[in-house]
Amino acid sequence: MFPDLQQFADDDFCYLTTTGRVTGQPHTIEIWFALAECTLYMLSGSHTSDWVKNLLRVPDVAMRLGEMTFAGRARVVAQADEDALARRLVLEKYEPRSSDDLSGWGRTALPVAVDLAPDT
Repeated sequence: MFPDLQQFADDDFCYLTTTGRVTGQPHTIEIWFALAECTLYMLSGSHTSDWVKNLLRVPDVAMRLGEMTFAGRARVVAQADEDALARRLVLEKYEPRSSDDLSGWGRTALPVAVDLAPDT
């Protein structure tokens, strides 16, 4: 049975592991995220980040939330309504926690989704 992901909704970070597009080795980053059902949304400050390039080449990724690791399939968000959702969820979570103005980042960052596999 798929665990209730909402237990992780307030965590500050998740850990995304991609497969290196050049080395083929696992590459893990700590990143802000927001949840919507079985999908995690993240915003990349750069469209050329290594982790984004990696998931574009090999979309099968691992996500660690708390002490649990889940298999997932990553994708750059392409639909306008989901793009707006991803930006809204991430900003609503982190703007109150940050002393920085995140509005510019929230408008220009690249939204990335990871759809978690329910059989992990």
